[in-house]
Amino acid sequence: ISWKNADKIIDEIIKNPKNCQAEIEKIKAAQKIAEEAFDHILTFVKEGMTEKEISLELDFYMLSHGADALSFETIAVAGKNSSMPHGVPGDYRVQKGDFITMDYGAVVDGYHSDMTRTVCLGEPSDKMREVYNTVLEAQLKGLEALHDGITGVDADKAAREVIEKAGYGKNFGHGLGHGVGVEIHESPRLSPKAPHTLKTGHVVTVEPGIYLPDEFGVRIEDMAVITENGCINLTNCPKELIIL
Repeated sequence: ISWKNADKIIDEIIKNPKNCQAEIEKIKAAQKIAEEAFDHILTFVKEGMTEKEISLELDFYMLSHGADALSFETIAVAGKNSSMPHGVPGDYRVQKGDFITMDYGAVVDGYHSDMTRTVCLGEPSDKMREVYNTVLEAQLKGLEALHDGITGVDADKAAREVIEKAGYGKNFGHGLGHGVGVEIHESPRLSPKAPHTLKTGHVVTVEPGIYLPDEFGVRIEDMAVITENGCINLTNCPKELIIL
C-alpha cells in the first residue's frame, strides 16, 4: 500500500467514529496478545539461550494464544547485535550483562500491533543505564507531544532533541514512528522528513532508539491513538529497565 493511498484510507476511517473505534478495538486485542507474550518471555529467557530460541518462543506464544498471524518477522537480538535496529535473530547465546531487544507484534482480524522492549540479563553497566534512561525520556517526550494537528516532523523532534542533548544524536538513525493498522507500516509517519499531520483516530508508534556499533542498542516502542488534546497509549507493558 502506498503512503498516498494509505492517507486516503485513513481519512475515510476517521470520518466515521464508529469505524475508527472498531479498528482501535481490534488493534488493542492484538496488542493484548503481544503484551501477554512479553510477560511470558520474561519468565522464559535464561542465560545461554539463543536469539532464535527467544524469537521463536514469542512467535509460538502469540500464535497459540489468539493471534491470527505475526505482524512481521520477530526481532530478538542481544549483546552487540542489539546495536542493529533491524537485526535478525541468530545463534548468539545471551550472556550476563547483555541487553536483549525484542520487537514484535500480533495480528487479530486483520489488524496489527507493534511493540519493542529492551531488557537486561543481569546487571547493566552505568553506560547501559544512561543510554536506556535517555531513550526512555525521549520516548516519554515523544508521547507527550502527540495531539491532533501536530506534524510528523514536530513529533519526531520532541523525542530526538532529548537524544541529541545527551550526545547520541548520530546514534538515532531512523524515524520516531509510523502508523499501524491493516498494514504494519502505514501513514502517517513520524520522522524529520514526514510532512503528514496527525489526526484524531490515527494509531502511531513512538519508538526512539540509540544504537552504539559493536556495543549495544536500546529501543522502546509503544502504540498510541491520537486524540484532540493528546493521545491514549495502547501499550501497557512497563518501560522502566527490567533486569532478569
